[in-house]
Amino acid sequence: MSYVDENSCVTFLVRHAWLSMRSAVAAALAEHELSVPQYGTLLILSDQPGCTIAEIGRKVGTARQSANELITGMERAGLIERQANPNDRRSQLVHLTAGGKSRLAAARPAVRAVEQELEADFSAADREAARAWLQRMVNTEVPIDEA
Repeated sequence: MSYVDENSCVTFLVRHAWLSMRSAVAAALAEHELSVPQYGTLLILSDQPGCTIAEIGRKVGTARQSANELITGMERAGLIERQANPNDRRSQLVHLTAGGKSRLAAARPAVRAVEQELEADFSAADREAARAWLQRMVNTEVPIDEA
């Protein structure tokens, strides 16, 4: 079935592509004892150390309660640690541990291999255009309901 025509819904196309990619990435991450949300959290914290749980929840697309459960499991696994937030005593800042950095470094090549396989039939120009469009969409600030 083709979803690309003048009447297509880009939102549905992106979601469908994400679900297809997520399955492939999840299989690669399972070998590193990581879930897709855990890997995403490690990436976020690698790039932006000291995020709050609410920020992580927004970035991985989950409610604060689910993000808290995710962080609790990752803390038990030794991947992250929480620290008091000096600017807000009601929140905590989350950082990678050495174990989290190591697990991320080990998993990155596996994820990249899956991405390369999925992009194998794309030209360099197509890959560049797709990544540029996705980055622009990510940079578009749209509030996410935290209910």
